[in-house]
Amino acid sequence: MPKQSAGILLYRTKNKTTEVFLCHPGGPFYKNKEDAVWTIPKGEYENDEEPLTAAKREFKEETGKEIDGKFTPLNPVKYKSGKTVNAWAVKGDIDADSIRSNLFQLEWPPKSGKYIDVPEIDKAGWFTIETAKQKILPALIPLLNGLIEL
Repeated sequence: MPKQSAGILLYRTKNKTTEVFLCHPGGPFYKNKEDAVWTIPKGEYENDEEPLTAAKREFKEETGKEIDGKFTPLNPVKYKSGKTVNAWAVKGDIDADSIRSNLFQLEWPPKSGKYIDVPEIDKAGWFTIETAKQKILPALIPLLNGLIEL
């Protein structure tokens, strides 16, 4: 069974401009990368879990913030790996500077047998759609286009 992921595309309107909330992955691999690596708060879930419930859980784990509102499903995105990302757009506003992400263990350096605790997300920010298209993983751009269509 291919892996599946669920996430939230949070958006707001500021000065009549739509902005989206994106997260930068934590860890040494992404440390100096800015373009084409940002993502939405998302994570994998099992077949017996409701995808929207998983998306809300992942949002809280990766940002430390609860999210509520009117969740509008976006068309799923499929990665080259076969993983499917199900996402919902919801209007809201959180302070990107106050996020608190959960940690995971990463073997670093690779194959060293040493492990470090790394935040899933090391920073977050609000971006216009144009800027977001440069920052976000290219495979997730269809989610931004889906939001524009709404």
